[in-house]
Amino acid sequence: MQYELTLPADYDMTVIERRVAERGSATDAFPHLGLKAYAVRRIGRHGSPVNAYAPFYLWHDPAGMNAFLYGPFRAIVTDFGRPAVRHWVGAAFHRGPAFGEQPVFLTRRRVPLPADVLPGDALDGQLEPPAARAGLHSEAVAVDPDRWELLRVTLWTAAPARPDPGVTGFDVLHASTPHLERLATGRLW
Repeated sequence: MQYELTLPADYDMTVIERRVAERGSATDAFPHLGLKAYAVRRIGRHGSPVNAYAPFYLWHDPAGMNAFLYGPFRAIVTDFGRPAVRHWVGAAFHRGPAFGEQPVFLTRRRVPLPADVLPGDALDGQLEPPAARAGLHSEAVAVDPDRWELLRVTLWTAAPARPDPGVTGFDVLHASTPHLERLATGRLW
């Protein structure tokens, strides 16, 4: 799941940094949560045209997501209004060589699945583990069956020197990983 709050170009991003520093640990033991990456984009950094606050979550089950959305999420709604929350169906999760380290960067790629290919066939070759690269923490692959869109989120222990074309990069200010080691790995069906 991810929501993205696009902020004004002149927004003081230290407000978000302080918010995460003060409140980020609140999800460090959240039930059913595999990962919450407190992700941000800053104008001009990693090619970003916008400032944004865009936390990304991996849940063990919908109960955790529901408990969050109908509980602690009220702080976001109160401070910023109610954003659209994107959520996808997990298709694969892979650990990288740096899985035991703290992720500090996230890349996101969204790709439409071809309309003329059966959904399962469109996923062929998309669910394999990523090539082992220095700093690769983990990768999640998911599908939005409303938009028939593939999502690939990769966590890194350092920002890649040159992110792949077509990806959006986010700095991770804090990562809550209370049950990350319990996330199922490999293809999820």
